[in-house]
Amino acid sequence: MDTEDRARLIRAGDRRTLARAITLVESARSDHRAEALALLDALRDPDRQALRIGLSGTPGVGKSTFIEAFGLMLTAQGLKVAVLAVDPSSARSGGSILGDKTRMERLSREPLAFIRPSPSQTQLGGVARRTREAVALCEAAGFDVVLIETVGVGQSETVVAELSDLFLLLLAPAGGDELQGVKRGIMEMADLILVNKADGDLKPAALRTVADYAGALQLLRRRPQDPPGFPKALPVSALAQDGLARAWEEMQLLVNWRKANGHWARTRATQAKHWFEEELRQGLLAALAKEPQKGLMARFGARVAEGEMTPEAAAAEMLRLLGRPA
Repeated sequence: MDTEDRARLIRAGDRRTLARAITLVESARSDHRAEALALLDALRDPDRQALRIGLSGTPGVGKSTFIEAFGLMLTAQGLKVAVLAVDPSSARSGGSILGDKTRMERLSREPLAFIRPSPSQTQLGGVARRTREAVALCEAAGFDVVLIETVGVGQSETVVAELSDLFLLLLAPAGGDELQGVKRGIMEMADLILVNKADGDLKPAALRTVADYAGALQLLRRRPQDPPGFPKALPVSALAQDGLARAWEEMQLLVNWRKANGHWARTRATQAKHWFEEELRQGLLAALAKEPQKGLMARFGARVAEGEMTPEAAAAEMLRLLGRPA
C-alpha cells in the first residue's frame, strides 16, 4: 500500500490501517522510518486537532479503570476517544506485557474508542519515543480526545506534559507520607490532581487527601497559562463513576480559557520545538553508535576506564575531533 492510499484510509477512520501505521512509526528499520515520515507529512493538517490528555499515577491507583470509565463517559457523549497506553519494557529483553486492552475490556469493544498499547522500549519519560507521532496519526484519523497513559509516576514522567494539552495526575487516598513521596516536578506539571477511589470506606480518606493536595497546590506559584483556581485537586471514583463529569467540566473550562487567551497555540508551538530538538539529539546519538564514531568512542572509553583520561577531557577531545569544539 502506498503512502497516498494509507493516508486516505486513515483520514476515513480505518482502524486496521491506523494500527498498522502506528506499528510503522514505531519501527526502527530505516526503510520503515522513511515511509513513516512520508506518511506523517501527507497527513499533516492543522485543522484536525484532538484534545491531548496525558495521565500518570502511582502504581495501583487504578489508571486503567479510570481511563475505561472516563473513556466510556466521553464516547456516550458521541466523542471519538483514542487511548495510547505505554507499558514498561524489560531492560534485559526489551519485551513488554502490553496488557491494557485486557484491563479495558468494555472500552475496547466500544466502536468510538481505539486502544493501542505500546512498549516504552527503555525510553525515559514514561512515554515511548514515537508516542507523539502516534498521537498525530490518531488526530488525522479524526479522534476528538487522545488519552496518553504513562508507564508510572516519577520525575521522568513529566515528559508527557511536552506532548499533551492537559496533564492529569491520578493518586489514591493516602496520608502525608504519599504527599511527601510525590515529586514536586510532577506536581508543578499537573493541571488537575484526581484522587481516585473516593467511594465507600475510602471516601473520607479521599476527601482529606484532596484537601491536603489542594493546600500543597496553593503553595506553588500559579502559572500564567492557568485561570484563577488552577491547578485543582478533585475526588473521583472510577468504580462508582462519580466525579468524572465534574473533572471533564474542569478540563474543558481550562482548555477553553487557554484557547481564548492564546496559551494553547503558544504551548503547541513550544512543544513542537521541543520535539524537534529531542529528535535531533536522538539522531546524533544514533550517529555516534555507527562507525567510525563508534570506534572512536570505544577508544576514548577504554582510556577513561584505564584512568589515562578524565571523562570530561575525553569528551572534549572527541568533540574536537568531530569538529564540534567543547
